[in-house]
Amino acid sequence: MKNKYPLQKKVFIYLVCFTLFIFVFIWLFQIILLKNNYESSKTNELIYTIYTVKNEYIKNQDDAYELLEQNAYDKGICTEIMTNGFISYTTNPQNKSCLAFHTKSNVRDLEKEFINSNQETFMLKINNPINDAKILIYGVKLNDNTTLFANTNIDPIDSTVNILRKQLIIITIITIIIASIIAYIVANKLSKPITLLTKKSKELSKGNFKVDFNVHSNIIEIDDLADSLNYTKDVLKQNDDVRRELMANVSHDLKTPLTMIKAYAEMVRDLTFNNAEKRTNDLNVIVDEVDRLNGLVNDILSLSKLETNMEVVTIEEFDLVRLISTIIQRFKIFSLTQDYAFMYYAPKKLMIKADKQKIEQVIYNLISNAINYSADSKKIYITILTRKNIRVHISDTGPGIDKKDLEKIWNKYYKADKNHKRNTIGTGLGLSIVKNILELHSYKYGVISKKNKGTTFYFEIKLK
Repeated sequence: MKNKYPLQKKVFIYLVCFTLFIFVFIWLFQIILLKNNYESSKTNELIYTIYTVKNEYIKNQDDAYELLEQNAYDKGICTEIMTNGFISYTTNPQNKSCLAFHTKSNVRDLEKEFINSNQETFMLKINNPINDAKILIYGVKLNDNTTLFANTNIDPIDSTVNILRKQLIIITIITIIIASIIAYIVANKLSKPITLLTKKSKELSKGNFKVDFNVHSNIIEIDDLADSLNYTKDVLKQNDDVRRELMANVSHDLKTPLTMIKAYAEMVRDLTFNNAEKRTNDLNVIVDEVDRLNGLVNDILSLSKLETNMEVVTIEEFDLVRLISTIIQRFKIFSLTQDYAFMYYAPKKLMIKADKQKIEQVIYNLISNAINYSADSKKIYITILTRKNIRVHISDTGPGIDKKDLEKIWNKYYKADKNHKRNTIGTGLGLSIVKNILELHSYKYGVISKKNKGTTFYFEIKLK
């Protein structure tokens, strides 16, 4: 397992190592490889100078001599011109970096051998007897009778190398100190907000939703991370609130029928077991409450499957108008017992392809919701419009919903006044089930509401 280190320490180490790498690179080329680089550079310089002089000599000899003197002064290149085997011109032979040609008989012999040969160029490396430095001699024929020889020192001067070495040592030490300070500041600036976010994340994991992740680091990525954590915190808080409310509401809805079942069962056992009529009425209450419990459990299971994408959509073709008519018939009991009126406006027939059972559940839940909130008018409107798409409207004439609550009504057990009230029918999970089924079908849906005028839920089915 690899060792783990704090971000601050890692950034500090990386920056310092990078600085050291730069100086190793500089030392390698400026000190260790200086000799090779210097030799290569001086060799190229000497060759370039000789051919420049040769070209100038062909044009004008006086300009060529002036160029030779200039190069001897500027670049330390010493030259001599031999005509018909004799020296006709030489530059500064007293310069200690120049080779005194006549002092090396073996060199002179090689030069004469080159003059008498058919070769175009001559190159020789020897040690200068004056200072034991390496000298490069290069020769080229200017014409049939004239030959130019030039030499230059191709060893870097030791004093120069020593000065460079001392300067680099001082610069390296100072720069490493400065780089370490800068690395510490940068590492601290980068790690501080991240460390702070880590501590706050641990607070969030303990259930503290009041924690604020804004660190204002002025670093885009860190500030984006802080915004994401703030968003996550809000979502977690909302989910936790929904979970608590759901548990409270489900517990309430479970407790009420269980209490009634127990009460009526005890009544049958202790009081009405000999009275057939009362016993039957009490048992019917028990059966109704069991049905209510069963409905609640089924809704919870159905919603859980929908939210975890476990529910399978079975597509079939059916008549939407007839399906809604059948559902309305189930609610006729409310017309007979509580004076509810169901106004249904639709074409005679409308074939669609969808999951019939799930669309039936959507219609049933929306009508149940309309009944619960239709207020005193007790009028429910069901309308099917066919234009670009099929649009189903289910409206009540109740008190309406505040605009701020419209997006939240699809949540489980959400109520604008936050006071749980046992529904006339349904389990409080109906709209959440509706939302998930319609999204499973990729249907557009929504709600339109006006205070004291009523609410309309709708969804759209695309026409093929």
